[in-house]
Amino acid sequence: MSLQYHIRCKPGDVAPYVLLPGDPSRVPLIAKHWDEARLVAKNREYVTYTGTYRGVPVSATSTGIGSPSAAIAVEELVRVGGKVFIRVGTSGPVNPKVKPWKLGIATGAVRDEGTTRQYVPIEYPAVADYRVVAALVEAAEKLGYRYHVGVFHTKDSFYSEVEPQA
Repeated sequence: MSLQYHIRCKPGDVAPYVLLPGDPSRVPLIAKHWDEARLVAKNREYVTYTGTYRGVPVSATSTGIGSPSAAIAVEELVRVGGKVFIRVGTSGPVNPKVKPWKLGIATGAVRDEGTTRQYVPIEYPAVADYRVVAALVEAAEKLGYRYHVGVFHTKDSFYSEVEPQA
């Protein structure tokens, strides 16, 4: 594998565990909480830092907004060593009782967008790995965070149904 066209990373640049914020400005904010971190690449909406957190190799790469740019990032990250991906940032819960700004841990997603249909049929469920969900729940409880576990919604239009709450 060689240097990836969009994310500008090569094998060895990315850890197996990758956090995926949408906004490039969030990547250095995430990395500042690590034991050590270095800027690996910066190109368009894709910014990548790699380092360690409590001795565990970890990376963070921004994906920009929407499923198409996220798919590009994840495909290229897999090619250079990414294995476990955790989206951090804005998300849409299916349950209307979930309050804005609450920590959400997705067990699955309603795939109401076009990108994933290029990979699998619409009938194929988008279900999170139960080990990752369990680890996130355990971490939230250990840290005393209030959280919601459930199904979330991914779609192509950000403003089509509800104005975002600030």
